Amino acid sequence: MGNVDVEIYISQLIKFFETNQNDLMELIGDVQKDEFFDKVREQCQKNHDNGEDIALTRQQMVDIILDLKLGDINDDKPKIKTNVDRLFEKTTIGYICLN
Repeated sequence: MGNVDVEIYISQLIKFFETNQNDLMELIGDVQKDEFFDKVREQCQKNHDNGEDIALTRQQMVDIILDLKLGDINDDKPKIKTNVDRLFEKTTIGYICLN
């Protein structure tokens, strides 16, 4: 069992997404939600161990989702090309980050 604060954060996150299932599907797409929550728990524990805030940053959340969608670079799974529309905007001069 991990840190109590981590477990409380995860349970609140799960409860939020159970009541807002459309938000979860918009966030993770076709990724299995159990895998997503396991990765979130791992990152929260790493944050706690490093003395950081347990809550994930936006970048950490994006990294988790991309990791789940793309898989490990060394995996034999086919790679999925992901278009993250909400963070980047295509302009005539190229892509810009809206963050």
